[in-house]
Amino acid sequence: MTEVKPRRKQADRRARTRSALLEAAARQLSTRGYANLALERVASEAGYTRGAVYHLFANKEELALAVVAWVEETWEAEVGHLGTDEADPVNALMTMARGHAVFCRRDVARVLLTLRVEFTGQDHPVGQAIAEIIDRLDANCADLIAAGRASGAIPPGPPARQTAAAYTAIVEAVGIELAGQAPYDIELIDRAVRGVLGLAPAPAGVAGSSTPPAHP
Repeated sequence: MTEVKPRRKQADRRARTRSALLEAAARQLSTRGYANLALERVASEAGYTRGAVYHLFANKEELALAVVAWVEETWEAEVGHLGTDEADPVNALMTMARGHAVFCRRDVARVLLTLRVEFTGQDHPVGQAIAEIIDRLDANCADLIAAGRASGAIPPGPPARQTAAAYTAIVEAVGIELAGQAPYDIELIDRAVRGVLGLAPAPAGVAGSSTPPAHP
């Protein structure tokens, strides 16, 4: 029993170190991209030595892959669950879009977009990981769109998968372009998504009424 607490403390320190390094790396990747990611700079920004990075990650590629996974997990915890919690497909799509606008107020929100552009046309593990995330998101949104059309809540239009791809692209683009410009980021992402889905504009004062609270 005497070894439990020291091991627990060591595990907690390791988790804190890993989290700090991932967040610092995410900020670097958002602004500098993968090619310019410097492990020394990541360590310094997180308040650790370069050795701490190599203790947890074998190389730059492994760190970037861990960041991509961390961003996806963070997005799911802060945004993705909003759609899961909504029984109505339209509400799910609108709530996720508004939640993404709030998520984009964070300084790590550009990671996937920056890396996806950087690795376009390349056969690279980081680019492949991002493509898989986007495919999963598009598939989930396509299911919601199909369900909304089946119920009559969403009017007929282009195939659900293509509509879903347009939905995710619009949500990402507007969220990044208007990052932090509240409340217009949410109002305009609401308008854009309604247009993609073929929905009527929301009555004045209604758009964004169910917006989740901003991330602290």
